[in-house]
Amino acid sequence: MATRKEQADVVIIGAGPAGYVCAIRAAQMGRQVTVIERENVGGVCLNVGCIPSKALIYAGTLVEKMGHASEMGITVKGVDVDLKKMVEWKSSVVKKLTTGVAGLLKANGCKTIAGEATFLDAQALQIKSGGETYEMAFKDCVIATGSRPARIPGWDIDQKQILDSTGALAQEQMPKTMLCIGGGYIGLELGTFYAKLGVKVTVVEAAASLLSGVDPELTRVVEKALKKRGVEILLSTKVKGYKKGAKGVEVEFDAGGKTTSAIFDKVLITVGRKPNTDAIGIEKTNVRVDAQGFILVNERRQTTMPNLWAIGDVAGQPLLAHKGSKEGLVCAEALGGKNVAYDVVAMPAVIFTDPEIATVGMTEAQAKAEGIDVMIGNFPFAANGRALSVTETDGFVKMVGDRRTGRLLGVHIVGCEASNLIAEAALALEMGARVEDLALTVHAHPTLPETLMEAAEATLGHAVHIFQRKAPSASAGAGASAHA
Repeated sequence: MATRKEQADVVIIGAGPAGYVCAIRAAQMGRQVTVIERENVGGVCLNVGCIPSKALIYAGTLVEKMGHASEMGITVKGVDVDLKKMVEWKSSVVKKLTTGVAGLLKANGCKTIAGEATFLDAQALQIKSGGETYEMAFKDCVIATGSRPARIPGWDIDQKQILDSTGALAQEQMPKTMLCIGGGYIGLELGTFYAKLGVKVTVVEAAASLLSGVDPELTRVVEKALKKRGVEILLSTKVKGYKKGAKGVEVEFDAGGKTTSAIFDKVLITVGRKPNTDAIGIEKTNVRVDAQGFILVNERRQTTMPNLWAIGDVAGQPLLAHKGSKEGLVCAEALGGKNVAYDVVAMPAVIFTDPEIATVGMTEAQAKAEGIDVMIGNFPFAANGRALSVTETDGFVKMVGDRRTGRLLGVHIVGCEASNLIAEAALALEMGARVEDLALTVHAHPTLPETLMEAAEATLGHAVHIFQRKAPSASAGAGASAHA
């Protein structure tokens, strides 16, 4: 019996933040779009990543805040955490969003197929859906298959005792102890959540510091807050092996040649992510990938095959949902015939620890490495009226500018609502603003965004709400003249 064959215009493999955004915009551009998703619309982000983790992190913060409300004259008694019900609530949030995305795809005329797609060649896919297998030829195909948690060889992730990030978001019974292997953003976000619920959390990291690549000044604030919550942090330490037993999982550690072990109820493995490019038949297309499996693309998100495109995590670092969505928009408009390019200047990144970390642009170290004469300014949340009034005084805003031109180079925040505050900084960088532009912009009072204005003033050397020992000089940057 002959295999059924279908013909499609644009096929998008994957309905995550990159894929579904690309699908909607491509449909708006007049292309006929077919989306193939093997699991759930919304991808990792909406189902087992960004959204559910932030929902649980918010719930954990509420629990913790209730425990500290007495300093404001509010006594809260008998706070009980029903983890199963909390997870059910998290799932309801996910369902609302994924249902909404599915509805948007349908409303924009996109056809959605629940199934798996693998390449037969650069012009056709094999589709497995609903027990049926058939071929689908296409004019253009966008690969948006995302990524998955990386694994440690020899470790069996059973989602019961040994978890990855997906399993950590679906636990229904509270453990007493948890080991987080990996001191990156995923491990610290989930570790912070469980610590807020009273779990004794240990974080082990092979490197000499947490959050590799983040300004160490910011990391130190988060590390201090973790330790204050009772989190044990083991740096420059590797895991050698494990053994499951009746009392839990016994894990063996190696710290500079010294071997120790400890038993934990749960072990969470968060050692990075891998692109989903190894099971889609990409080797049949002549599309080039790098040593890590990421697909090589040009500024239009086109691969080495002109009718094949790649966006999101599979297209390389940084592995961020909003980066994937932006790539999806660029790719879709290129598919629609527009002369566009992915030319983002400011790609913000957020870590939902407590306090939060948010960064955009160059760090102080990166700017100095490029030979730039930098000017640096810090403004603490402890000097901000709004932060004081909501009892969130940990952290600061750090601003990096070019002393010669006065141009803003980077903004790095650790503190309350850093995830929201970074948007202003990203806009300023994208528009080529100078540090002075942020200092001269009137910010409403009392608000947390005032910390950005004050950090700009501090960078120029004339902060008002903190004392600076050195007076501004003519070399403080092009923007200093307005206040000299």
